Amino acid sequence: MAAHLPDGKPRGGRPDTIKDVYKDIKDSPDGHVHAHKYMSNVKNRLRLVFWETTAGCNLECAHCRRIDVARQLMKDDLTFEQSCKMIDGLTEVGKPILVLSGGEPLFRPDIFDIAKYAVGKGLTVALSTNGTMVTPDIATKVKESGIQRVSISLDGIGETHDTLRKLKGSYDRAVQGMKHLQAAGLPVQINCTIAKHNVHQVKDIYQNAIDLGAVALHIFMLVPVGCGVQIAEDQMLEPDKYEEILSWFYEVSKEKKIETKATCAPHYFRIMRQKAAEEGVEITPKTHGMAAMTKGCLAGSAICFISHKGQVFPCGYLPVEAGNIHKQNFKDVWENSEVFAKLRDPNQLGGKCGACEYKTVCEGCRARAFYEHDGDYMAEEPYCTYIPERIALK
Repeated sequence: MAAHLPDGKPRGGRPDTIKDVYKDIKDSPDGHVHAHKYMSNVKNRLRLVFWETTAGCNLECAHCRRIDVARQLMKDDLTFEQSCKMIDGLTEVGKPILVLSGGEPLFRPDIFDIAKYAVGKGLTVALSTNGTMVTPDIATKVKESGIQRVSISLDGIGETHDTLRKLKGSYDRAVQGMKHLQAAGLPVQINCTIAKHNVHQVKDIYQNAIDLGAVALHIFMLVPVGCGVQIAEDQMLEPDKYEEILSWFYEVSKEKKIETKATCAPHYFRIMRQKAAEEGVEITPKTHGMAAMTKGCLAGSAICFISHKGQVFPCGYLPVEAGNIHKQNFKDVWENSEVFAKLRDPNQLGGKCGACEYKTVCEGCRARAFYEHDGDYMAEEPYCTYIPERIALK
């Protein structure tokens, strides 16, 4: 096993995934120190890239980040050759996990060749799919391509999922696809966007993920982007409800029945620290798993999103372009983008986020700030109930 430096970079020079580093430090007496250094990521190591392989999709989900989703491949999707060049660019920066997303990535006939190319370049590759197109043959191809994990979105159980996905039977088809992937020997995680349409099922969603044999449950708090803007007024939870759900999610995380992660919910990491302090428990990899090694908003500091057109964004929900791989080298974008530089400086956070004692572990959702504050992505997170001590004591 490679010996890792505290920031997660093995002495051999290749940055490994958070899971690899976690395995190395979880039983160390200095695990909490190593976890903090990994979380701090002072050198802004690129750890995760979400790539929209195509805007084409067989579903028209009500909360999709895209408004212009198409039922066919797009002419401006990156070609296979352009895709390989993009992957080469990523390796100049590091060895991030590459998530093949969409749209629906299985729409691309060359998706498995792309995956094989990325794996051959030393990247850890994951697939994000709605699951409805997965047959036993497709599952075998996913496995043979070297993809190491697949995420399937289940935004509720049964009709609740179908209603959001706008396709009757899509829940059953997604579950069947999940079973095909598991039969092929692939670990599958469930992603679930929590909003008013399914919040009443949240405990059942958790148990369902366990019953289905998922390796992880990642809950996403709705961000008003793309089609999500159109349903935000009806579907966004109130800040108090967000707090309640995230507090509950922290409690069930301690059961360790399944790997759990809150995404697009940076205040979870503030709640985790508040709860741990109340319990008198130190946050370490041993007590809190990989959650001890990461923080809230990672947009532009540890992750980025590449659109099907080659545009580079901080994340898939924040439409502030940091660069374009058709016009510049990816390494140049990652290291020199003014947008990324701003996001990497918590001292530039505005409002109560800027005054908050938890700002370096939370940072608030920059995408929600963008939509609620007329494009000011450094403004305060609008769906957080916490009042920072500096403000409360005034």
